[in-house]
Amino acid sequence: MTTQTDTHTPASPSAPSDAYAPAVPQRLAWAKLAPEVYKAMIRLDTEAKKGLDPKLYELVKIRASQLNHCAFCLDMHTKDALAAGESVQRIVQLDAWEESRHFYTEKELAALELTEAVTVLTDGFVPDEVYDKAAALFEEAELAQLIAAITVINAWNRFGVTCRLTPGNYRPGQHG
Repeated sequence: MTTQTDTHTPASPSAPSDAYAPAVPQRLAWAKLAPEVYKAMIRLDTEAKKGLDPKLYELVKIRASQLNHCAFCLDMHTKDALAAGESVQRIVQLDAWEESRHFYTEKELAALELTEAVTVLTDGFVPDEVYDKAAALFEEAELAQLIAAITVINAWNRFGVTCRLTPGNYRPGQHG
């Protein structure tokens, strides 16, 4: 398995390089500079996932991270999803879940749709039909936890993207 730091030397200066591009440098080590905020985020994350199926929780985190272009969180949550027993196929298809609905349960589809509505607030609100679909499939307490999980991953994504956290080194079970 190759890693982000692996490089290959071309045979000659004119030969094409198959070396990986250098990592984009991190802007700010926010967790070290604001440790109490980081600890509060960890606590919030821990509370938000209570009562949610671990696979559903990771699918939601992956989908929000895809929408927010957070490479660090994508790296983390795909690895966590695999560690939780999620299939590679369902993770790979997640970016096209609307065309790959047959890979997901109705409850997962409602959670993914709600994740998109909460993450991309371009219309300024979550549409009633999206909320109502999720409300019909989740008990109220579970729905509240799902909304919390979606909100928390969006906050994590904003830290990751703004500070340019570098993906690739996360191992399941670690935090940030």
